[in-house]
Amino acid sequence: MTYFINGAEVETDGDGYLLEPDYSNEAVEVIAAAEGISLTPDHWKIVEYMRNEYRENGHTPNFRNMLKGIQEFWEDADSKALYDLFPMGPAKQGAKIAGLPQPYGKGGY
Repeated sequence: MTYFINGAEVETDGDGYLLEPDYSNEAVEVIAAAEGISLTPDHWKIVEYMRNEYRENGHTPNFRNMLKGIQEFWEDADSKALYDLFPMGPAKQGAKIAGLPQPYGKGGY
């Protein structure tokens, strides 16, 4: 699978994750559209969070750590709210839409 981002063809792994991170907004929009996700401001909050975690740690958090981290800036965040945004799994699908490589194991650290 490949995406066309900023006029260039970008390679992915077999599951559609970018091989190298792309922090552009266009990457998010292209991948979200491919996933059938209509982006909202809450999606963008999670995208920024996932990108920051990747930059700081070299990988993204698993779901439990993701939920804990998100509750620091989104008080009402719970499992349901995150699954409403990313129905295929917030940690994995969130990382994919954020333009990041596939998370480790079952979704990060």
